[in-house]
Amino acid sequence: MEDYLEFEKSIAALEKKIIDLESSEKFSEDKISSEVDKLNDSVVKLTKKIYSNLSPWQCVQVARHPLRPHFLDYVEKICDDFDELHGDRHFGDDRALLGGVASIDGINCVLIGHEKGRTTEEKIYHNFGMSQPEGYRKAGRLMKLAEKFNLPIVSLVDTPGAYPGIDSEERGQSEAIARNLSLMSSLEVPILVNIVGEGGSGGALAIAVGDHISMMEFATYSVASPEACASIVWRDSSKAELAAEAMQLNSNNILKLKLIDEVLEEPLGGAHRSPDQAALILKRSILKNLDKLQSYSSDDLLERRYKRLSGFGAI
Repeated sequence: MEDYLEFEKSIAALEKKIIDLESSEKFSEDKISSEVDKLNDSVVKLTKKIYSNLSPWQCVQVARHPLRPHFLDYVEKICDDFDELHGDRHFGDDRALLGGVASIDGINCVLIGHEKGRTTEEKIYHNFGMSQPEGYRKAGRLMKLAEKFNLPIVSLVDTPGAYPGIDSEERGQSEAIARNLSLMSSLEVPILVNIVGEGGSGGALAIAVGDHISMMEFATYSVASPEACASIVWRDSSKAELAAEAMQLNSNNILKLKLIDEVLEEPLGGAHRSPDQAALILKRSILKNLDKLQSYSSDDLLERRYKRLSGFGAI
């Protein structure tokens, strides 16, 4: 039950009935099979009903689900090969933002993305997906490498935001993010952005300037995390749910604002319930959009990117 979100408790109750029934010795196998089939149908219908009408705050909860696939999960499931590259050549190797040269179905690219970690030790090691300046400088170095060797760039965004610590500010957090925004605006290779979990603040935007931006159905994308927004507006982080509603940070609303190009439908009940299927959906989207973007010349890419960026916020 601990892996179920609060609004999934009714689904959990049905699935527990299935488990209890399958281990029961009171009924015949035919009777158990028939009842299990009925309960499975009920689970599917209930899950569809719940997930077809999630609030923005519930989407935040799904995007943060502890079993939701992260960057390294997707690397394992969609890449034929991945050679990680380390360090920013200035300070160190940030472990919240990873990257390297990858091959996806025979197509070579530079793949970068946030990694949150799964266990307590991994979360601490990856700093909960909150990158420090050296992470963004490393990403910028890899993007320049991609341009040098004429490789497309694929980024997977999943962070609550850039790390807000004093040491990050001392090493130029805002400058590192700003430099990446400028760099990605002018790179002469295709840039494909995929928001797969949380897309929080400048921490997300620093690797999210691109030619095509897709967003997983239950991912989020916002100027700040709900807790940060609530702390700024109401001086009360406990009002995070209210902040999420106000920011309308779920995929359908972000698509209406034309800040993204595509919403990727997740498996029934979210990517955490079927990581393999979620990875296949993401892989198909990456291959489709890379094929489209690689048909443009560098001049056309830059022109499209400029028009795209200048159109944000238009009324």
